[in-house]
Amino acid sequence: MAAWNLMLALLGACGPGPESVPPPEGTEAPGPVLPLGFTSVPAPPDNPTTPEGVALGRWLFYSPLLSSNGRVSCASCHVQSHAFSLDASLARIGVSGRPLVRHAPSLINLAWMDGLFWDGGAKNLESLSLGPITNPDEMGQRDLQALMDRLASTPEAVQRFEAAFGPGGPTLSQLLRALAQFQRTLVSARSRYDSWRRGEPGSGLSALEQAGYGLVRTRCTPCHDTELFTDNAYHNNGLDSVWGEGEDETRGRGRITLRPEDTGRYKTPTLRNVARSAPYMHDGRFATLDAVLEHYRRGVVPSPTLDIALRGDSHQAPGLPLSDVEKAALLLFLDTLTDEAFLGEPALGAPSTEP
Repeated sequence: MAAWNLMLALLGACGPGPESVPPPEGTEAPGPVLPLGFTSVPAPPDNPTTPEGVALGRWLFYSPLLSSNGRVSCASCHVQSHAFSLDASLARIGVSGRPLVRHAPSLINLAWMDGLFWDGGAKNLESLSLGPITNPDEMGQRDLQALMDRLASTPEAVQRFEAAFGPGGPTLSQLLRALAQFQRTLVSARSRYDSWRRGEPGSGLSALEQAGYGLVRTRCTPCHDTELFTDNAYHNNGLDSVWGEGEDETRGRGRITLRPEDTGRYKTPTLRNVARSAPYMHDGRFATLDAVLEHYRRGVVPSPTLDIALRGDSHQAPGLPLSDVEKAALLLFLDTLTDEAFLGEPALGAPSTEP
């Protein structure tokens, strides 16, 4: 009975459910299904999204031609069925064979993201891909002119570039803009949760799943806020108390800003499709969501930059107080954020070999 009363109390904090979200009127307009409250996919004026540009970007995303050894593509580390992430913590599948220093982040709803990579090292999608393309342990393409020469000598590449940007031969700017266009199409908003929020016929969440939603909105915000389930900011969530210095990757956001107060802070990942994007954290140290919640319950490490929401007080240890029932509710709700349509959407998978 106590657990049921707790569940009912949590449901009261859930906010708008399907009863308060009217179903869409009339016939749905063509285009991607967007998170509730979003009406369009933004794009910068100098890189408008076009079908031809998206098609080129998709082809490039899956092409090993971008790597120095011709065997590694963007999709090698960003697998669609795994929420465009990878099921390995620190992968060794780059051109060098050495382990990467960070876990490959999920690529979901990037059009609305402010700052990219775990430390915000890229400000926009147009600059995002240059990092992994040139990184010696990822795609290892240090000679960008050689890359463009290779594409210019590949008839299929030339045909696709000309379809997207006109004659003149492939350029690095076009390559980066096309990849950005494709990555803006990685929109996830067709989960069971989304159907419930939109009040679609036949949709619904169980009482315990709704209780988990209430917990996310009361305990996990502002970090996992809005329908994007991220605040687009950087937080120290108590993983460690010692980090690298200067521009060392282990310094987190502090590597970019060089400010002491940003040491140990990392970008808040979205919770969308989180049940399919293990392992977790910037270094993939947790293999399961259960382990993640146990960290927040009992494993938070104090440090000067620890997020204020996790600091506790004289009567409470650092972390988030969660009962076993609350933990179970959270795990059930997080599973409702899995978007099977997104994870299996043919238009986001590897293209055919024909233009």
